[in-house]
This record gives sequence, C-alpha cells and structure tokens, in this order.
Amino acid sequence: MSDSQPQQPPPSPRRGNGRGTEGGHGPLRPTGNAHPAASEATTLLLAGARLTDGRTVDVRLSGGRIQAVGTAGSLRTPALSRVDLSGYLLLPAPAEPHAHGDTALTADGEGPVSYTADEVQRRATEAVLLQLGHGATAVRSHVRIGDVHGLGPVEAVLQARRSLRGLADLTAVAVPRLLTGVAGADGLAMLRDAVKMGASVIGGCPDLDPDPAGFLEAVLELAAEHGCPVDLHTDGDDPGRLSRLAAMAGGLRPGVSIGPCGGLSRLPLDAATRAADQLAAAGVRVTCLPQGDCAALERRGLRTAPVRLLRAAGVRVAAGSGALRDAGNPVGRGDPLEAAYLLASQGGLRPAEAYGAISTAAREAMGLPEVRVEAGFPAELLAVRGDRISGVLSLAYSRIVIHRGRVVARTSAVREYCDSAVAVALDLPRQGRMEPGP
Repeated sequence: MSDSQPQQPPPSPRRGNGRGTEGGHGPLRPTGNAHPAASEATTLLLAGARLTDGRTVDVRLSGGRIQAVGTAGSLRTPALSRVDLSGYLLLPAPAEPHAHGDTALTADGEGPVSYTADEVQRRATEAVLLQLGHGATAVRSHVRIGDVHGLGPVEAVLQARRSLRGLADLTAVAVPRLLTGVAGADGLAMLRDAVKMGASVIGGCPDLDPDPAGFLEAVLELAAEHGCPVDLHTDGDDPGRLSRLAAMAGGLRPGVSIGPCGGLSRLPLDAATRAADQLAAAGVRVTCLPQGDCAALERRGLRTAPVRLLRAAGVRVAAGSGALRDAGNPVGRGDPLEAAYLLASQGGLRPAEAYGAISTAAREAMGLPEVRVEAGFPAELLAVRGDRISGVLSLAYSRIVIHRGRVVARTSAVREYCDSAVAVALDLPRQGRMEPGP
C-alpha cells in the first residue's frame, strides 16, 4: 500500500478565515470545477519552461499526466489554458516524507495544546497548505495515538486528508507510544484500529519502548498482516539496535523507512559504516531531517544523519522538513527546498543530489510513482524562478505548484532596488511591479 491510496470523496470544505498563505497572498482561485475528476480532464500548457538540461520547452498536461514535451512554441492549446513559465525552472514536485500535522503550528500558543478534533484538523490542514505553497504536493504526517487523546488525532488528520483532496495528497502514519508489556496492549489494539480507520503507514519510536525489539516485532507483524509500509522514529545512536532492526525488517514489503538517524553521525566511523552497510543490505530507507529533529525524539544533539556515508553504502536517503513551528522546532518552515539547501550547503551533496532527496527519493520512500518532465509521467511539478538548481536552492522565492495537472498554489516575490547608479551599473536581477507603486 502506497501513500497514494484511493480516498473517499470529500465533504464540502468549511470556509477559512480569509487569510492568505505565507507571503501575504490570498487563495488561488482556480477556473472551472476544482474537483479532481474535472481538473484532470483539462488540458494545460506550460509555456517557455527551462529544464535542468538547459532546454527551453513547452509542456502540455492532460488527465493529470504530462501529455507532451516539445520545443518552445511547438505545442498548441487554448489561450486560457496557458501558463507562461519564462524565467522559471521546471522540476518534479517535492514530496514531504516526515511531517507532524497534529502538533504543527502550536509553538506560539498559550497553555496546553488543544487536541480537539476541530483543532487538530485545522492545524493539519493549514500545515499541508503551507507545505503545498512551498512545493510539496504529497505529505506524510506522523500522528500520535493513545494516551488521553486516543484515536482522535488520527481521525482528525484523516478528515483533513479528505478535505484536501485535489489540492494535495495527505497520508497519516499511526504513531503509538508503547506496544509491549501490559501498558503496550492498549497501544497495539489502538494501532490496529487506526489502520482500519485509514492510517496507511505504521510508525512509532522503538527507542522509547522498554522493549525496542518487541516494539519492532509488533510493528512489522501488523504491517505484514495489512500490507502497510513502516516508518519509524529512531535517533540511530545504538549500532546493536540498528543491526537488529535491519535483520528483522529486511523481508518486509512494501518497505521500511527510519529517521531522522542523527545519532549515526555521533558514532565512530567504523560503527556507522557497518550500520549503513546493514541498512543497505536490508533495503531500509533513511529519512533525514536537515532542519533539526522533531518532537517525537529527545533532542540529543542537532546533527543530521551522515547522508554521504549512507549513500556511499547504498542506502536510499530522502530528506524531510520535520517540525513545523511546534515543540520540536518553533521556527520550522516546512519547506522542502530548505532541506535540500541544507544538504547542499552543509551535507556535502551536489545541488541536483540534494534536490533529488526531497523529490525522487522522497516520493520513492512514500511509495509514489516517479516523476520526470517527460511524456507519460504524473503532472506533479514545481516551477521556481531561476535557471539552474543551485540558484533555485539559494533564492527560491517565486514558485508555481502543479498537482494532478492543475496549478494549485502560487507564490510571487517582488524585489526592487531604489534608483541608484550602482544598481543600474551592476544590472542586478529584479522583478518589477506590473503597475507603478504608490
């Protein structure tokens, strides 16, 4: 079962408060019927887009897929279905493999965090829309279950998923606290119920259970029973525990992901290398969080997983954003391009490799189909003002997000300099207003 499992038709969405997304922009008003079935029947032409290989092309979308890619001016479509991407780099859209929608946007609240169904649904929805504005058309949200809140948070996130259908794909990961011993019996029963409700991924944190091996065994057994992927939190600072995880998880399909694994960076090099080799042999993926740990783990040291070491061993490494303005990171942005920027600036990856960690590798970790800017591939795309990936990761301000062949989000940035001889002489890049300002 992938993150893109079929979803039920959504109820009528509630009206928002009229606020725009980050950057002060109001809601994008799509033309025609916004229902996915209607939007996927529409043909859209992306004109004059630049690709990473340097070509400038037109891209025609139809039925939620890329129908054709041709030289600029070679493809035809009605004028009302044309988006001018001159000056933009067109890329496969990012996906967010590690979010926490139930706790997002709670850092500035006063008093205890509310976990009523309405509040969790509102937070999860707003968080996905913020991430969508950054470019992530698919989001995997880890949701805590159990304790006094029971299954309420996961039910609220599933409701958010239904209301977001056609804008972004949201998946819930059920995250129990304990699964072993007497205290864990309720957690195991609740985990089963969460899967039946629609949580399509099984998660948790073995490090926090008194019996980590028992926790992992319970998760893998339930995942095999239901055909679910597994996505676990672990710091990765215990080589023996990682070895046992690799030995136990190797045969599970559709697969196991772990993260953020910052503790691997604190191990001696030989121990970290052995662990990486074992994870690679077992086919276990790693999702790193370059922007910092999340609230599901104790903050033992803000170090990112050793991405180059893992990749050298053959481990498939994706990158996520983690905390979005919650206890894990009060200023988290939920921006995949920031994660890629950090991998390129601090993680030792080339810009294209860093972008691949938030797009190709992230989609693979989530069981989503591959995206390329080629005919026949899904129309999950991100256009960013710029001409190459290094520049996009450095100054990724203006963005156009396409999901299922439809423009679902825009962010437009305007940079202006005062009239001065030096600005004119240097011919500094800027985007002026279409109309004179006040």
